[in-house]
Amino acid sequence: MSYHNPFTPPRRSATFDDHTLAEIRRAAATGIYDIRGAGTKRKVPHFDDLLFLGASISRYPLEGYREKCDTTVTLGTRFAKKPITLKTPITIAGMSFGALSGNAKEALGRGATIAGTSTTTGDGGMTDEERGHSQTLVYQYLPSRYGMNPKDLRRADAIEVVVGQGAKPGGGGMLLGQKISDRVANMRNLPKGIDQRSACRHPDWTGPDDLEIKILELREITDWEKPIYIKVGGARPYYDTALAVKAGADVVVLDGMQGGTAATQDVFIENVGMPTLACIRPAVQALQDLGMHRKVQLIVSGGIRSGADVAKALALGADAVAIGTAALVALGDNDPKWEDEYQKLGTTAGAYDDWHEGKDPAGITTQDPELAARLDPVAAGRRLANYLKVMTLEAQTIARACGKNHLHNLEPEDLVALTMEAAAMAQVPLAGTSWFPGKGSF
Repeated sequence: MSYHNPFTPPRRSATFDDHTLAEIRRAAATGIYDIRGAGTKRKVPHFDDLLFLGASISRYPLEGYREKCDTTVTLGTRFAKKPITLKTPITIAGMSFGALSGNAKEALGRGATIAGTSTTTGDGGMTDEERGHSQTLVYQYLPSRYGMNPKDLRRADAIEVVVGQGAKPGGGGMLLGQKISDRVANMRNLPKGIDQRSACRHPDWTGPDDLEIKILELREITDWEKPIYIKVGGARPYYDTALAVKAGADVVVLDGMQGGTAATQDVFIENVGMPTLACIRPAVQALQDLGMHRKVQLIVSGGIRSGADVAKALALGADAVAIGTAALVALGDNDPKWEDEYQKLGTTAGAYDDWHEGKDPAGITTQDPELAARLDPVAAGRRLANYLKVMTLEAQTIARACGKNHLHNLEPEDLVALTMEAAAMAQVPLAGTSWFPGKGSF
């Protein structure tokens, strides 16, 4: 006979937690997998697990109000006739018109321009509003080829060939029918209102040798003016970075698993790829092994939230970072002022991730005209610019405290790790020691 101890509360399973149980029931009831946007929600080693040492006697800090700490970065110095120079190393990642409303895309362009940085088109083509409000615009060239044409390639300031994305390395994009409006359908040459799933690989190459040919084609189309980026998802960063360099890239964009997406399978977001922190050092090592570190620039994205994250990514060897989810939050995404409407959608501010459904109360991840009109692109652009300014100042503050007169002078020696995992991934010492797991070998 079993006996229940009334003094011991029931125990929940760590393996079969509430979310897991709910997902099993949902899958059993519907027979379909879950689709959502945003990035991974599991906790993985991240920049919070690193600390800067700062300066004291053995290192001399800069005086914040009298000594300059430069934040500029130039991208595309390898082959492009017209590399781009940004005032801050914080760029806006690719997010498409289609996934985002027109007002949101305009706001991103406005905010980036005020801050002196670049924004990126995303999968879906270039809108006139986006080009008009973006001083520096990077054109994404994806397997889907949506909206791709020589005219827009030439109108761009740089071209980003997307091979992979951090939220779904090896997977293609999704855009459900309710977000394919007349304008989106026309830009993408799709039927209105029909679900779209883009290819997971480019149709005209199967490897790095073919990629080299494609890069040369893009250079010829644009008269060798535009920097050519190659974007890869964080899966095999050493080899992917090395092959991108071999193929002729000016810039490598490396996106870790904390990077967001407009829509893909939840099982992809949570179980494919590597944490951003684990991706940076192997990519830097590849550049160093090829003698190309700082000659081919490295942009890191995936979970960048603050100036401290920026400074840590640069200290580990990146030249710049890109933000996506954080930029949307700065515009007004998941704002508590829409809590009542989030509740009606079965969620809450801060957890809303059903971007693919096109019902975003904030008017950002939607094509509904009434919802999209809620976002004032001028005011939202100012908020984004303020956020970028604060992030840049935070990174400067840390660099000065470490005695550095440029953000790019930050280095791994300035960092220590709080956990064994972070020490191994970042290859910096565990705090209070001179050791990290695997020291002496890569």
